[in-house]
Amino acid sequence: MKILVIEDEAGMRDNIVQSLQKEMYIVETADDFYSAREKLGVYDYDCIVLDIGLPAGSGLDILKELKKDGKEGGVIIVSAKDSIDDKVHGLNMGADDYLPKPFHMAELHARVKSIIRRKSLGGSAMIVVNNLAIDAEQRIASVDGKALDLNRKEFDVLLYLATNKNRLVNKMALAERVWGDYIDEVNSFDFVYSQIKNLRKKLKDNNASAEIQAVYGIGYKLIE
Repeated sequence: MKILVIEDEAGMRDNIVQSLQKEMYIVETADDFYSAREKLGVYDYDCIVLDIGLPAGSGLDILKELKKDGKEGGVIIVSAKDSIDDKVHGLNMGADDYLPKPFHMAELHARVKSIIRRKSLGGSAMIVVNNLAIDAEQRIASVDGKALDLNRKEFDVLLYLATNKNRLVNKMALAERVWGDYIDEVNSFDFVYSQIKNLRKKLKDNNASAEIQAVYGIGYKLIE
């Protein structure tokens, strides 16, 4: 799962990033209004941690643009302004949650998980595709109750395909969601092909009644 942290205070931003990365999220950052707009204009995120007070602009204006553009990622507003007006205004504009500073990272984790379950996983942490079961929170995939031996990226690829089961996922969208924005710097998608190849073999070897189908030149889909 991919998260964008929009926060101008370096110490706070680094703490949030390190904490979320320990939870195995792909985490990207923006430290001002314009860099946040640029990232959101190019990439999609499962969850956005958004500070209201930013250099050169307001986080609420970013929220307004997100909703206008129909972006589906959940938004958690964080702000040092612990006022009821800020909270009500942000929630009325379409934010999913509000967290006043200072806060414990455990509380942020709980709210991020809640939003991702609601937005991406249909309210449940478990995705079932025939005899394949994927627990997004425990990061365990199993076939007929037997856990699959997956590395971190293999699991992330499988989870993203499963949340879009029976739908074609563009290989660029898959790469961005699992590997982050550094993929702009690579010359090929060999690293994606490698993970897909390994996943296919592991699903087949474990008799999964779901398979990853390739659509040449476009992308992949997990089919039942």
